[in-house]
Amino acid sequence: MIKKKISKILVPLDGSKNSLRGLETAITLARQCKATITGVYSIYAPPHSEFRGIGSVEKAFNKQIKKFMEEAKFLAAQNGIVFNEKLMRGDIGYNIIKMAHSKEKFDMIVMGSRGRSSAKEIFFGSVSNYVIHTSKIPIVIVK
Repeated sequence: MIKKKISKILVPLDGSKNSLRGLETAITLARQCKATITGVYSIYAPPHSEFRGIGSVEKAFNKQIKKFMEEAKFLAAQNGIVFNEKLMRGDIGYNIIKMAHSKEKFDMIVMGSRGRSSAKEIFFGSVSNYVIHTSKIPIVIVK
């Protein structure tokens, strides 16, 4: 007998095809469990950067993010799923974990994997790897 009900799913999004596949998987799970989805788009921003983004570039990037989040919200709505969105700046992996363990009490994280090779992962790290090893709630990684 299953005792834990899934009612809130966190889906990290970055605009990639893999994050979209993660969203599609989360929508499938949400339909079966009658859960809501919160899509979080985290932008990497070093804490004390000497180089700030050029205004026009940052505006174009924000428009791109907004467009992607609207598409995600529309896809969820087409499937009868409530979709909330959140935009965060800072360390991406840390932000995902912080959000997952916040007062909102998410039951699951569903995220896409970039599919980096193991050699690149050693040098650059991997957000999904960080989340897997840090999270206290179940995670589904979609390739």
